[in-house]
Amino acid sequence: MVAQHVLTRNRQLLNKVPEVTIYFWIIKVLCTTVGETAADFLNVSLNLGLTGTSVLTGVLLAVALIAQFGANRYMPGIYWLTVALVSVFGTLVTDNLSQLGLPLEASTLIFGGLLALTFLLWYWSEKTLSIHSIVTKRREAFYWLAVLFTFALGTATGDLMAEVLGLGYPLTGIIVASLIAITAVAWRFSLNSVLSFWIIYILTRPLGASIGDYLSQSSNEGGLGLGATVTSLIFLVSILGVVTYLSMTKADVIESTRTVDTDMATERGALWQTVAVVALILVAAGAGYTLRKSSLQDVTPAAATATQPVPGASHSAPLSPLGDLSKLRTITHDTLDLLDAGNQSGATARIDDLETEWDNAAARMKPKDPAAWTNIDGKIDQVLRELRATSPKPNSEKAALTALLTALG
Repeated sequence: MVAQHVLTRNRQLLNKVPEVTIYFWIIKVLCTTVGETAADFLNVSLNLGLTGTSVLTGVLLAVALIAQFGANRYMPGIYWLTVALVSVFGTLVTDNLSQLGLPLEASTLIFGGLLALTFLLWYWSEKTLSIHSIVTKRREAFYWLAVLFTFALGTATGDLMAEVLGLGYPLTGIIVASLIAITAVAWRFSLNSVLSFWIIYILTRPLGASIGDYLSQSSNEGGLGLGATVTSLIFLVSILGVVTYLSMTKADVIESTRTVDTDMATERGALWQTVAVVALILVAAGAGYTLRKSSLQDVTPAAATATQPVPGASHSAPLSPLGDLSKLRTITHDTLDLLDAGNQSGATARIDDLETEWDNAAARMKPKDPAAWTNIDGKIDQVLRELRATSPKPNSEKAALTALLTALG
């Protein structure tokens, strides 16, 4: 009764969010994928760097949020543009923290805690977490804050599974899709609708990233080889098509309070479900993490006195604390040789092998020496930006490659 009284007293706007239909989830996954590829395009292809991409995306997001809060009803174009930008920005928040050396385990726990705190404050303030009653500015603020944290949490969780635990993005995508299906079935069997919604909302972030990764990666890496640009265009056109359809048909507009009343009714007595499901997730995630880390640690670090061959030299160099980096050194040398020979296209193609080798080795190497891994990871990112820039500069490319070779020992 209190929540309904607050809703009636403060209702000044039509509902500011769409009905949760199949169209909602389709666009959500598409926005997630486009957000991932757009961040890579700005960071690498336009050579803005992580900081420049973050600043630009932050400004665009602020403009989109101003438009979203300024509207007095749900408008598909503004709403989904805001979601896409939150997707990019939430991803960049996690990436920036990783670049600063914060482990993905810590990022996952931090964003999980912030999301839980947001929900607690939201319920304490509004006495409801109904996703169909975003009809006041305060509820809208809580809603978008929760959306931001779900993207950041989804990014951290997906990267933790794919990179730190060495599962890779295809397997991570399969696991996430299975969890989404299980949650959807549980919802059909009376799992709380709000709880189900936010669980799936979080999981669609790593799912979208896995789909984009599969479509854009080359066939040698297990993908379809469409490339980031083509994949982005396909998904962007799809988003525009669905959003245009929804704008014309208004198929996802919430026009009455019946759904709101239903949501608020199902929230009663749902506390035990939330506690049980969250506890189950924490236990399962903790057990899976522990078992996977134990299996990875079975690969013992090589002794500090061990050596590895140095390409083009007659002697061996001390083995890095990360292990054998000879493949990375070879690829870097090959790329530098191709640049010296004036073969820019060949160098750009060869650097793809560096990215693949580094990503595949991340789960094995990073636990051995996180500081050394972060140092090399930053230099590899710089090399990728220089080699994939729209207008590459040979001197800058060679400088980045030389710096990477130094970091590799």
